[in-house]
Amino acid sequence: MMTAAMCLALNMFFEARNESLIGQVMVAEVTLNRVVDARFPDTVCEVVWQDKQFSWTHDGKTDNPNKLPHVDREAWRWIKVLADILLEEPEYLTKTGALYYHAEYVNPYWTDHYERVAVEGTHIFYK
Repeated sequence: MMTAAMCLALNMFFEARNESLIGQVMVAEVTLNRVVDARFPDTVCEVVWQDKQFSWTHDGKTDNPNKLPHVDREAWRWIKVLADILLEEPEYLTKTGALYYHAEYVNPYWTDHYERVAVEGTHIFYK
């Protein structure tokens, strides 16, 4: 069974490993905000693995960061540390209230139903 820290790190890695520190934190925040929102599952791992919520969980590619090129392994090491920090010290979260995000190069049908709260790197965040 995966720990909350591992599930959070995987989501941050596959969704935002090429983003800034703030972008990585904001992806983690969406994940953690969903845990406490009654519309979503109650644990980090359940939120991450909820059917078709995060594209990397159903893209057919490896979900093991250790099987990726060297530069990605460095990002993986960093993101595991960051995930631990955010779970232990949530005061480092940005507090946007965001529950959703998407990459700037897509236009999901659902964006009109939510309030845009931030843009960071290549992601747009909503609540």
